[in-house]
Amino acid sequence: MDLSLGFVVLEGLLALAVVGTNLLVCAALCLHRELRSVTNCLVACLALADLGVGALAIPFSMVLSLELTLCFYTCLFLACFPLVTTQFSVLLLLLIALNAHLKIRLPSRQERRGPLGQGLPGVGAYAVHVRKGRVLGAVGLCWLLSLLIGLSPMMGWNRLGRYVEGNRTLAASFAAERVPVVLIAREQPYGGFLSKVYPGARAAPPYSQLHDDHLGRCSFTSVFTPEYLVYFVFFACTLLPLGALLGIYADLFRLVRGHFLAQPLRAARRGELHMARTLLLLLGIFCLCWIPLHVIYCVRLLCPGCRSYAALDRLAVLLSHLNSLANPLVYAMRKKDFGRALRSVLLRYVPCCSGAKVQPQGRSGRR
Repeated sequence: MDLSLGFVVLEGLLALAVVGTNLLVCAALCLHRELRSVTNCLVACLALADLGVGALAIPFSMVLSLELTLCFYTCLFLACFPLVTTQFSVLLLLLIALNAHLKIRLPSRQERRGPLGQGLPGVGAYAVHVRKGRVLGAVGLCWLLSLLIGLSPMMGWNRLGRYVEGNRTLAASFAAERVPVVLIAREQPYGGFLSKVYPGARAAPPYSQLHDDHLGRCSFTSVFTPEYLVYFVFFACTLLPLGALLGIYADLFRLVRGHFLAQPLRAARRGELHMARTLLLLLGIFCLCWIPLHVIYCVRLLCPGCRSYAALDRLAVLLSHLNSLANPLVYAMRKKDFGRALRSVLLRYVPCCSGAKVQPQGRSGRR
């Protein structure tokens, strides 16, 4: 019980920090128009996903950690929502990497000829192909895919049979000890649903009995099969996109080495290379925060009889949620103009902060 209380307190503090930090990111982009580049808009979408983690996914995980007695479908929804936000973050990281790759590969400016044959600055291939409308459409597609992947257990890939069987086993254990069934409601949280007993067999059980049959101890692993968490969520929906991300960044740095090391880098290209390194750092932090949790699921699948440690499981969950706090902090530290914008918003709108307002400088945040 002490471990659960400590986990809930840490998760609550982390949720407040995640919500506050990512709200600052969204406010900075809304108030500073000079930061509204394509890359920064994608980072803002990532901040919105992290905002959903702090506002909903972390509280849902706190409820799941308490292992309350809930209806199966309520428990299933609470467990599915963190999958949606995680998958959305993975797909957004892939979209951000594709955008950075296109910025390096496609020319940002193309020279065009005037009526007298003179050279005039023109619109580059990147600006032609990458537009904010198309980017928003890609973000919407990523959100739709995340919903389909994260909510797929609600379509049947779940452990409803075992969840209900666990409830019957619990009721049978109480009956074996000659404890009235109505006392189960006093022993288990939210047991008020188990308020009626219908002895004997009936042709058509009432709705309340059907609802009672779906009650059980709610946890993340009680509603998902190990095969779903490992083969589908980890291998197919996490490792494959991460492998594609590593391939994109490897090709990006190969292009930089092959085309730009022979001559001095221009200021714009140097800024894009710095941005690519920042995004690669975000990818590394994502892997560091999420891989341990998936490794635990793999061990449970491959070694069902191995001993599990509740403290280790909750530490891995806490580390995965810490990624939503690390993303905006790392981006603000690596992008000086973005960090100045966050500081100016903080000094302007947070009463406890005082000091002169600092405006972002430079144009390194442009696309």
